[in-house]
Amino acid sequence: MYRLFFIAGALLCSFAAGGAQSDGGDAAQFPRRPIRFVIGFTPGGGPDITARFIGQKLAGRWHQQVVTDNRPGAGGTIAANIVATANPDGYTLLSVSNAHAVAAAIYAKLPYDTVKDFAGITMTASGPALLLVSPSIGVKSAKDLIALAKTRPGQLNYSSAGVGSGAHFAAELFKNMAGIDVVHVPFKGIPEAITETISGRVQFFLSPLASALNLVREGRALAIGVSGVKRAPQLPELPTIAESGLPGYRFDYWYGMLAPAKTPRAVVEKLNREITGIMQSEDVRSRWSALGVEPAPMTPQAFDQWIRDDIATSVKLARAANIKAD
Repeated sequence: MYRLFFIAGALLCSFAAGGAQSDGGDAAQFPRRPIRFVIGFTPGGGPDITARFIGQKLAGRWHQQVVTDNRPGAGGTIAANIVATANPDGYTLLSVSNAHAVAAAIYAKLPYDTVKDFAGITMTASGPALLLVSPSIGVKSAKDLIALAKTRPGQLNYSSAGVGSGAHFAAELFKNMAGIDVVHVPFKGIPEAITETISGRVQFFLSPLASALNLVREGRALAIGVSGVKRAPQLPELPTIAESGLPGYRFDYWYGMLAPAKTPRAVVEKLNREITGIMQSEDVRSRWSALGVEPAPMTPQAFDQWIRDDIATSVKLARAANIKAD
């Protein structure tokens, strides 16, 4: 009898050792086929720009194709659900922004758990927003915009990249702090929201700096403020929103990469090492700075905690502004 227990125990240990060796081997040989980056917004926004750049670099390092798959809609939740239910092997990843945390605050029910169904890889970048306004309304500062909105309650519109997007919450924070009554007009993505603002069909938009910088420099879009705590080095003449009419206002966009929750830890750590290594290169720093974002590498654990904290912040703002998506 004791001999049977001994044999059974030896077999179990053998299987455990074989499994551990297999996990380690899989991680060591990862990736063996193309990787897919799922992006919850249309091309041209921060989650798309950063993911494509990282994908190009990874493809060069690993000699494997990195495919970007844009699945816009519902504030990024369609893309998130695709990744939450994907095979947890590291080959399907999610490029996220603030919208990922916001969704947990404004949707009564999601088809996935924002925290439990994902494993953080790293934050990739962060950067401020530009307060874009339609030239037709004739304002030159945040103070002017607030004053105009107070004389025309409920008549000014602001655009966003969808209900629950970072742009939605950036504008709601502005609205809440300024005490104005303005109307939200959501679009599928950031390029569409910018176009509608430039055309005058909506009156303002808090766009990621990375998405609107060249348009502002070329004179095709009008920016009256930057949402960061300090002026953006790319547009040093542009005051912060806090300087130009709304003291204390600050909003930063952030972007990052997630994997399905049960992805082997060794694969997550390898992805983290490779992606953070890319972000620490001088090439990335100089190119991203020109676009208005800065690399923001983190450990997987730190990024998981960041998302939990941002969900808590988003819940508070959603309740204060009575923002609901369903």
